[in-house]
Amino acid sequence: MKLYRPAEVRDLLPLPLYAERVPCGFPSPAQDYIEKRIDLNDLMVQHPSATYFLRVSGDSMIEAGICEGDMIVVDCSLRAKHGDIIVAALDGEFTIKQLRLHPSVLLVPANSKHSPIPINTPEALEVFGVVTYVIKSTH
Repeated sequence: MKLYRPAEVRDLLPLPLYAERVPCGFPSPAQDYIEKRIDLNDLMVQHPSATYFLRVSGDSMIEAGICEGDMIVVDCSLRAKHGDIIVAALDGEFTIKQLRLHPSVLLVPANSKHSPIPINTPEALEVFGVVTYVIKSTH
């Protein structure tokens, strides 16, 4: 897994953010005005110097909505806590799992086909950041 490869710097393109929320149920009358323009970096990146993006491979987190080919936003300035989804290295192997700290330390997949990974020696686990957003493609 490639951990980080800086992208080329391009001009920022603020995108429209509409004031009205769109329900997933029955349609409602649309609002015809834009509340403001947003930059997705402003929305998803709280700590620019500590944030990176990764493309996901594998199926161990599908029940958490993280699927093959998705992109995740990872903030390495955040302290990982119980229940966070993290990017970690365990004995040199990179993985994305949910961190469980009690009653014992585990890396827990979000796929019933995979087993939790017990962390018996804390020095074998290195946390590379907390997943803050998942970017999905519908095509």
